[in-house]
Amino acid sequence: MSDIRNDNNVNQNLEPGVQQCPVGVVGLGLLGRGIAVSLLSSGFPVVGVTRTEEEIAAALPPMEAMIEELVEMKCVPAELREGWRSRFLVSTDLSRLKPCRLVIESVTEDLAVKQDVFDRIETIVAEDAVIASNTSAIPISLLQQTRRLPERFVGMHWAEPAHCTRFLELIRGETTSEATLEAVVALGRQLGKDPTICQQDIPGFIVNRLAYALYREALSLVEQGVADVETIDRSVRNTLGLWATTCGPFRWIDVSGGPALYARAMERVLPTLSRESALPPLLAELAAADARGIMNGRGFYEYTEQEREHWEDRQRRHAWLVKYVLDTEFPLSPAGSD
Repeated sequence: MSDIRNDNNVNQNLEPGVQQCPVGVVGLGLLGRGIAVSLLSSGFPVVGVTRTEEEIAAALPPMEAMIEELVEMKCVPAELREGWRSRFLVSTDLSRLKPCRLVIESVTEDLAVKQDVFDRIETIVAEDAVIASNTSAIPISLLQQTRRLPERFVGMHWAEPAHCTRFLELIRGETTSEATLEAVVALGRQLGKDPTICQQDIPGFIVNRLAYALYREALSLVEQGVADVETIDRSVRNTLGLWATTCGPFRWIDVSGGPALYARAMERVLPTLSRESALPPLLAELAAADARGIMNGRGFYEYTEQEREHWEDRQRRHAWLVKYVLDTEFPLSPAGSD
C-alpha cells in the first residue's frame, strides 16, 4: 500500500468553506486526473486510488499542471497551487475510500474490470454512498445487474479536459434512484458543469451516439473515394466547428433554414447514408496495428513528438476558448444553462 498523504481523516485541517465530504476517484488515467482536479478546484477533499506506485508517480505532475492552468486562467485562487495537496490523498489501497459518500470509477472501458472494481468498492463504502461509473458506452443497467444496491449506481460520462469543460453527461440506469440522480446533478453544478441527463440507458448515451454516426459516415466517405481524410477533416472543421459551440443540431436547423428546408434535404440524403453495423475496414486496420493517435504517433495521421505536443496544446487552448464563449453567451444558472 502507498499513501502520498497519510491522514486517516481526509476532512482534517480544511480551509473554512471547503466542502467537507470527500469524493473518491478510482483510476487516475487521463480522465481520472482531470476529474480529481475538477473536484479539488471546487473545494472537495479527494481520495484518489490507482493500482501501482508507478501510476501514482505518473498522475501527480499532470495534475499539478492542470492546477497551474486553472490559476493562470483565474478560475481558482493562487493559493490552490499549494493547498490542493492538503486535500488530496492518493493511494493504492481501496479501503481508503471508506469515508467517501461518492465514488467515481474511472478505470479502463472494460466490463469485467469495472465489475471487479465495483465488487470491492461495495464492501468498503457506506450503504448510502453513491457509486458512479465514468463510462462512454457501457450501459449502466448492465453494471447494475450484479450490484447489491443497484439504486445507488449512476453513469457519469466526462469529457477531456475534464477540469475545464462544462460537459457532464449523467445516465440513469434502470434501477437508479431519483435521489442518486439528484445528488450527481447537484455535484455537477457545484463543479461548474452543465449536466445533461440521458433518460434511457442506451449504448453510447447521447453525445457518443451522435458522434459515432458522424465517424461512421466520415469513414464511409473515405472508403467510397468521395474524399480523403484530410479533406473531410477540413470540411467538418469549417462547418460543424462554426456552429457546434453555440448551437445543438436542433437550434442549428432553426437558425439555418428551419425544419421545412431540412425535411426536403433529408428526403434526398438519408437513403444514401451508411447503415453499416460492422467495424469500418480502415478503422479495423488501424486498430489491429495498435494505432493510438497522438499517444504513440500513429493514427489517421503520423505524428512526431513535436507534432504531438502541438496538437495537445492546440486542443487545450481551444477548450478554454470554447469555455469562454459558453460562459459568456450561455452563463450557468443554479438550474443549469438555457
